[in-house]
Amino acid sequence: MTNSRQAIGVDIGGTKIAGAVVAEDGSMLAELTEPTPETSDAATMTTLLLDMVGKLRDQYPDVVSIGVGAAGTVEWPTGRIRWAPNNAYRDWQIRTELETATGLPAVVDNDANVAGLAEARLGDTRWSDMILVTVGTGVGSGIVLGGGIYRGPHGLGSELGHIIVNPDGPLCGCGNHGCLEAYASGTALTRMGRESASDDPDGRIAALAREAGVEVTGQTVTKAAEEGDEAAQELFGRLGRWLGVGIATMTTIFELEAVVLGGGLVDTGDLLLEPARRAAREFAYGPPDARPPVPVVPGTFGSDAGKIGAALLALDHA
Repeated sequence: MTNSRQAIGVDIGGTKIAGAVVAEDGSMLAELTEPTPETSDAATMTTLLLDMVGKLRDQYPDVVSIGVGAAGTVEWPTGRIRWAPNNAYRDWQIRTELETATGLPAVVDNDANVAGLAEARLGDTRWSDMILVTVGTGVGSGIVLGGGIYRGPHGLGSELGHIIVNPDGPLCGCGNHGCLEAYASGTALTRMGRESASDDPDGRIAALAREAGVEVTGQTVTKAAEEGDEAAQELFGRLGRWLGVGIATMTTIFELEAVVLGGGLVDTGDLLLEPARRAAREFAYGPPDARPPVPVVPGTFGSDAGKIGAALLALDHA
């Protein structure tokens, strides 16, 4: 049992909601996970969130604050989520609702922002100037400059998943065409996997989906790639290359110590990392002796970074 202060950190994503009681050193003392409901409107999500917070407080009643990292456009410091491309909530006054219902101080920020804070502050390597790129259902980014989260004047910055890499590209969940997210996310991998299965119904990707009795998903492609299927590995090569294009753009804008990759797809290791690193070097601005390549490294905390970072932010503002 730790004697340090503890906060609840919650990470709201496109497919799951993960909560934890977190101590000041980043250690997680209790965890809960729920799937994100299909009806992810504000009212539904508030009910689920308060239930999760209540269960965690039952185990650790001395928590001093609540932090939430949520996918979407989050107004800082008011904690109002204006909009999200992959969730149904709109104009969600989540901070106010949490504080009213629990009596605890709360902070709400973008999920990648808080994950970046965790990686910069407590990761295996400590960074003062870095970008965390999360590759999951979508592509998120958290920019840490001078040791603090960069948000812009109202918390609406740092949406690097929606830089346009090809204006004639596929439709993104945000409504634009050709965003980085439309090429380098789990959603993109699902789309490419379904196209591949349609083109090659006798291939391993299609076969795995048939065996499981489900539609092709990014997980199907990942399983086929890990088995050594060349078609699936080629899709990872395409996805990683686009991710590297986006990383090269980021490192052209910012001088960084590192680009850190997080999110579920990073668990595939070199399937994603190698093509991303190659493309980041290929499209980097300037010769290496003038602008040294920026390291592209996997995060320390994986899918836990969001809830750890949300709790750290909550402790900062408690």
